[in-house]
This record gives sequence, structure tokens and C-alpha cells, in this order.
Amino acid sequence: MQFDDDANLDTSEVQDVRGSRIPGGRATVGGGLAGLIALLLGLFFGVGPDNLGLSSGSDSPAATASSLAQVQTACRTGQDANTKEDCRIVAVVNSVQDFWAQEFRRRNGTYTRSPTVFFSGQVATACGTATSAVGPFYCPGDRKVYLDLGFFNELRTKFGSSGGPFAQAYVVAHEYGHHVQDLMGTLGRSQDGRTGANSNAVKVELQADCYAGVWAHHATTTKDESTGRPLITSLTDADIRDGLDAAAAVGDDRIQERSQGRVTPESWTHGSAAQRQQWFYTGYRTGDMAQCNTFR
Repeated sequence: MQFDDDANLDTSEVQDVRGSRIPGGRATVGGGLAGLIALLLGLFFGVGPDNLGLSSGSDSPAATASSLAQVQTACRTGQDANTKEDCRIVAVVNSVQDFWAQEFRRRNGTYTRSPTVFFSGQVATACGTATSAVGPFYCPGDRKVYLDLGFFNELRTKFGSSGGPFAQAYVVAHEYGHHVQDLMGTLGRSQDGRTGANSNAVKVELQADCYAGVWAHHATTTKDESTGRPLITSLTDADIRDGLDAAAAVGDDRIQERSQGRVTPESWTHGSAAQRQQWFYTGYRTGDMAQCNTFR
């Protein structure tokens, strides 16, 4: 995956609160049994730590001036995105949101942009206070994506993914798939409290995978509004394989096999490895969000 060296990155779409202190409350996710439950039920691509019943507090994160300036000063151009991980994520956020803004406009809708919050350790959100053990998540309460960049190392070392820049892009694009669902009113279907291979919780996650694939299909043709050129200039078959590998690595069956030595489909919340690959590839192959109706 390559970016246009001369493109200007929009760092206003990322809030960097790494190293900041959380005012009030204390995180109740992570560590001991609670952390294990969060990891098994919420990890990967969750929608808010409150959905796990393991969070408290509703304070917003308070960032120090130095942490806020970290991404803003380091990530200015596409060349920075080609050489620095933080800046690559900024560029992916820009590309994903450019695509969905244009797609909503094409469908006579309005897309509301959502920031990604970089944090480390723990973070306070409108959905409650969470630690890094929850993994990347989208909070519908404040319509923000939350991401501890250290997760990408765990994706390789703990989950066996091949990794790579596009595996990271897939994570980000999936979370913005939840934001799209939130804007369209479908995200709430996952809140009926049910689990299992055919549950709405799984269907919501698989649709977000599909939406990530739709973005990937259009990534190299989505024009950056500031330059009129695509921000992403190259996306190879190897990149897509990395995305598919990441999707499989975090399937419920794979996680259960590693954590408990057996597969229990009745407790699934995100879908199997095969399902996650299938729906990401459906979105990538068709480039049509209308093909992402996992609820049929």
C-alpha cells in the first residue's frame, strides 16, 4: 500500500491522547478475569466497551499539549504516511472518510466525519472507560473510533496474523464500517443481547467487514478533496491477502481455539474466520455497499 507523497494529510481527523491522564473514575476493563472476558468477548472490532458490561465513567479524555502535537507535527504529507506507522493510520482515516463522504453524497445522504482517537493504556469515552485489552472499538455515544496502536503488534504475536500495513488499514476501515452503520441506523441491531453464529451481533460485525472491503475496492480511485488525486496510489494483491489473513486471525472460532481449546458457536459475537473473510472479500470484489446486507 502506497500513498501519494505530495498529498497533505488532515490530522484534524485524529486525536492523539497518548500519555494523557484520564480525569475521574477508573477503568474496570482489563487485567485478571475481567481483562480475559473483555479480550474474548470484545476484542477485535468491538462497538464500545459498554457493550461488554465492563466499563464505568463517562469523562472525555484530556490530552496534554505535547501528545496532541505529536501527530500534527510528524504527519504532514503522504511521504510521512509511507514511512511512519502513526502517519499511515492518519492517511487511512483520511482515505476511508473521503470515500464514505463521497458515497453518501452519491446516494443523496450526508456523512458526518468521525475522529480516530489514539490512546495508550486506557481511555475515557462516552461509552465508558476502557483499557487497551478491549482492542480497537467504535463508541456510538461520541461517534469516535478508539485505537491503541500497540494492538497491531498483538495482531501478529498473539493472533498469528501476517500483519502488514493493509492489515492495519483493514482494522481502521472495519471500525469506520461501524460508524457508517451508526449513521444509517443499523448499528443498534447488535444490542439485543443475543450471541451465536446467526445473531444480530455477528451480522453487524460481518457487515462492517464488508464495508471495509467496499472501501478497499475504491481506495485507489477515491480522490483526496484537497489535491483531486487519490491519496492511496497502490493497493496490491498481497495487501488484500494481508487483510484477509487479519480477518481470519480474529474469527471467533480461531480465538476460541486458542483461548479455550474448543469452538462454541453459540457464544460467537463477531463471526468465524471463514465468514469474516467472505464478507470482506464480498465488499472488495463488488465495491457495492448494497451487497453487504448480512441480515438477509
